[in-house]
Amino acid sequence: MGFHESRPERAAQVSAELGARAFDDLDALIAASDALTIVVPTPAHYAVAKRALAAGRHLLVEKPLAATLAEADELVAIAREKGVLLQTGHVERFNRAVRAALPYVDHPRFIESDRLAPFNPRGADVAVVLDLMIHDIDLVRTLVGGRVDSLSAVGVPVLTPTVDIANARLTFESGAVANITASRVSRERMRKLRIFQPSGYLSLDLGAGTGEYFRLRSDLDLRELATASRSLEEFVERVPLEAPEGEPLRLEFESFVQAVRGEAPLVVSGEDGREALAVALGIVAEIEQALPALRGSAERAPRA
Repeated sequence: MGFHESRPERAAQVSAELGARAFDDLDALIAASDALTIVVPTPAHYAVAKRALAAGRHLLVEKPLAATLAEADELVAIAREKGVLLQTGHVERFNRAVRAALPYVDHPRFIESDRLAPFNPRGADVAVVLDLMIHDIDLVRTLVGGRVDSLSAVGVPVLTPTVDIANARLTFESGAVANITASRVSRERMRKLRIFQPSGYLSLDLGAGTGEYFRLRSDLDLRELATASRSLEEFVERVPLEAPEGEPLRLEFESFVQAVRGEAPLVVSGEDGREALAVALGIVAEIEQALPALRGSAERAPRA
């Protein structure tokens, strides 16, 4: 086991703490490895991943897969050409609440997602859409299935030159709709997902890894609901959502190793990462198109 870190002092610190070999050169690390994880800043994903894929190495690349769609397409193509695995690091797929909810998900019609976090310079080199919202873009695509047919979005920069808070409405080919909000200028953390479908309603707290499923009681006569007002408990069954314990990042790495060994399929493929990136970039483009007019309005606004 080893790693490459461009800062010598940081490399020495990590090596001492983890007992892992620090490689002075990236190519030396690639040559000594069968599989690697790429956790460099987003703008460098493409260059580093391309070198490793070209050498025939299996890769787990942190989200987003790349900075541009062209870069993502090339990485997916190289992996396919070399016959190696390319997994995207959408770690929320391994969240306990998500794992517990999946068996109950059945043709969602509306999904509402909120992801709020205090500002952190790490990740602030890209818009909040690529930093945080892309997690939820991947989740709603997984839950709904199919492709995004259209989108609309709004957002503003607050603390950085890029967008720091954004809201997007995605409409899928099936007609399902997802409303997603992401902010990195919040005082508190919140990661919640609500899924509405014909069979009931799922409420997930991704931060706590917990969830509940509310569904109509199977012994209910729907005609009785029209005769008199009733308490929710009389016609709705509450099902706690449960899944085995497991730290999401560890589960993600373990799933990658299992896929490399041929013991299981990839959970989040490079193609999945590419599709999430395509939607995220579409949202960014929609927001940036409106920003010049928004800034102009602010400049023209009268001052008190």
